[in-house]
Amino acid sequence: MFSEYRIHPALLHLLYCLLCSAGEETVRLQELEGNTGTIHTGLTGVQSDAHILWFYRSENVDIKIVNSQIIRGEIITDYDSERFRDRLQLNRNSGSLTIRNINREDSGVYKLQIITGTSSVWSFSVDVYAPVSKPVIRNQAEKRSASLRESCSPLCSVENGKDVSLSWYEEKERISSISSSDSSERLYLPLNKTNLNNSTYTCVAANPVSSQTTQLNITNICCKSVSGQNVKRDFFTSLAAVLTPVGLFVALSLLFVWFWKKKKKKQDSEDAELNYTEVKTLSRNSRAAPEVI
Repeated sequence: MFSEYRIHPALLHLLYCLLCSAGEETVRLQELEGNTGTIHTGLTGVQSDAHILWFYRSENVDIKIVNSQIIRGEIITDYDSERFRDRLQLNRNSGSLTIRNINREDSGVYKLQIITGTSSVWSFSVDVYAPVSKPVIRNQAEKRSASLRESCSPLCSVENGKDVSLSWYEEKERISSISSSDSSERLYLPLNKTNLNNSTYTCVAANPVSSQTTQLNITNICCKSVSGQNVKRDFFTSLAAVLTPVGLFVALSLLFVWFWKKKKKKQDSEDAELNYTEVKTLSRNSRAAPEVI
């Protein structure tokens, strides 16, 4: 009865290819550097005699990193990659792959192939991130005044990295944010508020797997800057107040010494001239006196 219906070989080949790729999908995994990350397949009860293969794509080439199969009733699992030496663990029940001490160089595309008579393939995109740095807040105000509100211009900054964003929050509402694809440049974000009210302001640095928060302390950031400027100004004012009379006294002392030396020099000159005149007169009188016999 069924002999009258024959399937063309080309159609059979197409059907086989469709079955092979039926399980193929892309799953995205994001993990923090240094952690133990597991690529979960979502499968349960993988056939016990299945041939399980894991591949890691490097420079557009799929490198086999796990090869697990049943040989003569024994499970043989080979971890073939030097790159992941002693860091991989396969779960044959689900096909999931665990990577210990995962690092940023492990980011990339991973492929799972399960062969049980048919072949199914799953793709996984793995992104590994470094922990984000803690943001720093400083006062960038150019003008300083005694008024706290006028003198405070908070500027938040953080070391940039992969998918890092920097945001200001007023209470729980985000009011500004910035990011940059150039990870070599530090991120800067000013708090553009003309009047800082009594709300709580926080600066948050984040990437997909970690975040760090710094709360704005107006007293430390703003008052400190103003008081610091006031201390400097008061110091120089006091210094000038002290140096002005001291400088005047020194100038007058130097002037007095100059006049005194000048007067003394003149007096010494006059005394020397007077002594010379007296000596000369005595000498003349001595020659003019008559000789006594």
